[in-house]
Amino acid sequence: MTELKEALRAWGARDMRMIKERENVVHEIRIGATRAALRLHRPGYQSKAAIRSELTWMGALSDAGMSVPAPVSTSGGDTVVTLSTGRLATVVSWVDGAPIGESGVALEGTPAEQVTLYRNVGREVAQMHNLTDAMDLPDGFTRHAWDVAGLLGPDPFWGHFWENPVLSAEDRALINRARAVAHDQALAFAQNGADMGLIHADVLRENVFVKDGVVTLIDFDDAGFGFRLYDLAVMMTQNEEEPEYPAIRAAALAGYRELRDLPQQAEDLLDMFLMIRRFASMGWAVPRYAHDGDALRAYTGKAVTAAKQFLSSA
Repeated sequence: MTELKEALRAWGARDMRMIKERENVVHEIRIGATRAALRLHRPGYQSKAAIRSELTWMGALSDAGMSVPAPVSTSGGDTVVTLSTGRLATVVSWVDGAPIGESGVALEGTPAEQVTLYRNVGREVAQMHNLTDAMDLPDGFTRHAWDVAGLLGPDPFWGHFWENPVLSAEDRALINRARAVAHDQALAFAQNGADMGLIHADVLRENVFVKDGVVTLIDFDDAGFGFRLYDLAVMMTQNEEEPEYPAIRAAALAGYRELRDLPQQAEDLLDMFLMIRRFASMGWAVPRYAHDGDALRAYTGKAVTAAKQFLSSA
């Protein structure tokens, strides 16, 4: 029996179509007449306990009134199923709508529409942080860290980005200098009361759906404990080359501040956290793309550019 058939049997579902095959393989399924999304998780990325914790958080956000996918249990009450191959499978409720865009493609809409959109996204991220702070997480809840160590320490969660084989010796030295300066600044930020907690950590355009003005965050696969500012930085990484970037950025921060405090000290570090995300993404890309291909070179180029800009203004 294939993994897909085994997972469908566990939920008593039928397959409709594959939606994507990236980190996870995702299928649209039907359980009776109800649409849902089946995820076959990337082997080795998250433990069963971590995935169960992810679903617990999503379910709590949904119960609190936020528009997010909610876990769907099997008839036996399981939210995470271990398939005979060892792969983990989960099902979450279906989200109507469409993503607001994709990486490398110009953002659609007029300047005014883009500003309104990102003001709403900023509000949604703030709501997520607010609702999370009001929760009592259960015993055994476990997720990885997007803190100083998880982003810039000797063993970052997404790998030793400074060992990227595409980096020249000069650029590697540059990355290491920027990493050292950012490490010290991020550590001081954390020690001086930075807003920390559970974060989505992947608020990219592909993971933000909109329908009838309702914003829905999907794909909590990278969620963990870390800097709340990191969520805002990730949200901006795909917009830096947009003509309306300054207005989009201001709108997102304004939307966030409608529901949650964002001190000027934090805003002043946003560009540094944008660079940190570039570093993390470069580390993520190294084991996933050919070392002589354009994709890894693109991730590397963005990280190097960000490091140069950061050090020139430090």
